[in-house]
Amino acid sequence: MNTVKLVELNADNWYECCQLELTKEQEDYMEPNAISIAQSKFQPSLKPYTITYEGQTAGFLMFNSEPEELDGYWVYRIMIDKKFQGKGIGKKATQLMMDEMQKLPDVKKIVVGYHPENKGAHNLYASLGFVDHGDRFGKEMAVVKSL
Repeated sequence: MNTVKLVELNADNWYECCQLELTKEQEDYMEPNAISIAQSKFQPSLKPYTITYEGQTAGFLMFNSEPEELDGYWVYRIMIDKKFQGKGIGKKATQLMMDEMQKLPDVKKIVVGYHPENKGAHNLYASLGFVDHGDRFGKEMAVVKSL
């Protein structure tokens, strides 16, 4: 069975997350996981998780547990290692993450920013009901899922 699970980042799994790799094309759109993990240590509202697939570390994600711009709770990172891409893991992990985020107080919107040329991200978020209202932050576009 192809099981996707989210596991809170911990002493046993953080290093594997640092070793996950993107495709060469995707590297232009995302910081390394180690930077996100370090950021989470200085910004306690950030919640980092490993994404496991059939018991293996397949990806990493992180979201903010406090509202930010656009009165939304922001997704900071979702990445799937290049060896695990194309299996629907990212979509399932995003759904699991949104379930977690909906447990936060007063969540009305989930927001994610990504580079406009990142077609994979665009297709994923559109398929999950995120809408582009024209919000832009630096080089990134922001899409919103209203709950």
